[in-house]
Amino acid sequence: MPLFVGCLAVFFPRIALVLVWLLGGSYLERAYDHWIWPLLGFFFLPLTTLTFAFSLNSVGPAGVMTPFGWLLVGVAGAVDLGLLGGGGRAFRRRRE
Repeated sequence: MPLFVGCLAVFFPRIALVLVWLLGGSYLERAYDHWIWPLLGFFFLPLTTLTFAFSLNSVGPAGVMTPFGWLLVGVAGAVDLGLLGGGGRAFRRRRE
């Protein structure tokens, strides 16, 4: 099951985020203090939101962010921002 959610997260991060929220128990609650951060992450940076929760809960000791966890979050953030930039560029190209 974790492998399926991991593969799903790469291709469909918003669906994976909803599944983790519904089926993951307190997985997101342990990573985020307030419900607004995962909600904002769902709309703006879904892969980064999932990676932060994964890094905080599963990479090192529970509740401790390791340097490798920060590296994963940085890579996920770059992927999210690249997808946003690529989508904007494609929209401008279609509009012309």
